[in-house]
Amino acid sequence: MKLGVIIAALVGLAVATAIVGYIGFGAVFAAIRTLGWRGLAFLTVYSAAPFFLLGSAWFLLDAGAPLRRWGVFIWARIVRDSGSELLPFSHLGGFVVGARAAVLQGITATTASATTIVDVTTELIAQLGFTSLGLAMLLLRLGGRAGHDGLIGSVSLGLALSAGGAVAFIALQRRGSGLAERLAQRFLPGAAVQASLVGGALRALYDNPWRIGAAVLVHFAAWTASAVGVWLALRLAGVEIGLGSVLAIESLIGAVRSAAFVAPMGIGVQEGAYALLGPLFGLGPDLSLALSLLKRGRDLAIGVPALLIWQGLEGLRVVKPNGGDDGSAN
Repeated sequence: MKLGVIIAALVGLAVATAIVGYIGFGAVFAAIRTLGWRGLAFLTVYSAAPFFLLGSAWFLLDAGAPLRRWGVFIWARIVRDSGSELLPFSHLGGFVVGARAAVLQGITATTASATTIVDVTTELIAQLGFTSLGLAMLLLRLGGRAGHDGLIGSVSLGLALSAGGAVAFIALQRRGSGLAERLAQRFLPGAAVQASLVGGALRALYDNPWRIGAAVLVHFAAWTASAVGVWLALRLAGVEIGLGSVLAIESLIGAVRSAAFVAPMGIGVQEGAYALLGPLFGLGPDLSLALSLLKRGRDLAIGVPALLIWQGLEGLRVVKPNGGDDGSAN
């Protein structure tokens, strides 16, 4: 593990602890008891719905995949998110872990790589729409109040930069793959063939805009379903808050987490965002932090078994090296 990652994680943990201490350990723990085990159990079980949608969006991008491969993409998506949330590296490492999980289940390395890149792109586009919804709700709630212009301006600027980044990322995939192939041929001859295959797969994916559009819509449904689950968990605990408020909070929290993707596990970033945004929509800072910690408990309940199973499959591949690591059966 790199020293920088360790330092970043420790700084994030210190920030999260300081935020809880500022709000009050007693108040936060009392709020956790309010949400309780029922809230944790509900969020854990309910996660099947957004994961089904997320895996389905990824599956839609593989035009040649038979229906029986649907579950493979759902499983690989669970592993991807588990790696991003629990392993001490950024979301980029989670993307690699998820693609590897797909390869172990028979998806070709080329397909896993290309569809992962485009799946991340379509999710980013969907998130831009979801964040725009949250920004609109923020404007409706705070537009007439003084002292919040800086927050609204920061969110608007972040949304604009994210949109620009998404456009640049798509352009790089569509036009930059040839450059990547040429660089691979010049400096890494052994990787040239794979780079060419992935570049060709990317171009083929973007030649099917209907499939791209469908994946974006399914991702938007997944973002919405995740927020609905949080709202239901709060209502189950007796917390009276509107669905629109929860949608706004979750959309803006997601945007903050994505902007701080280099922070390992988003430690400190997520807690700070909840403590800041929750009270703006009627969710007290103690309940906001309790919700953040509850979601981390859910991530542990799902992620630890998923990563253990993935590691077990990796171990079987080592024991049986001819078990299909190349993923030739697609």
